[in-house]
Amino acid sequence: QVQLVESGGGLVQPGGSLTLSCSASGIDVSLYGTDWYRQAPGKQREAVGGITGGGTPNYALSVKVRFTISKDNAKNTVYLQMNNLKSEDTAVYYCKMFTFWGQGTQVTVSS
Repeated sequence: QVQLVESGGGLVQPGGSLTLSCSASGIDVSLYGTDWYRQAPGKQREAVGGITGGGTPNYALSVKVRFTISKDNAKNTVYLQMNNLKSEDTAVYYCKMFTFWGQGTQVTVSS
């Protein structure tokens, strides 16, 4: 069965960095694009960016300079490197491939 598992979330101070991982099983990240979304309480789910199966990333304008999406096909894992984090980045972050979603990982940016 297909399973996506996010990890790497946690508490970080403003200006800090975190790297999130999306580990896929039952589906090949080299054959499908992967998208990252985030959702803060009371707010609509927002697209952060994604990466194609071929390795081309794209980003929402709000995070374009600060976030980097990459992947390791051998590990079947997609990464979201987040730098210079702001309080506005606080949300549950999800990865998605095709119709499949991970369970989400919480990122909290706070002093």
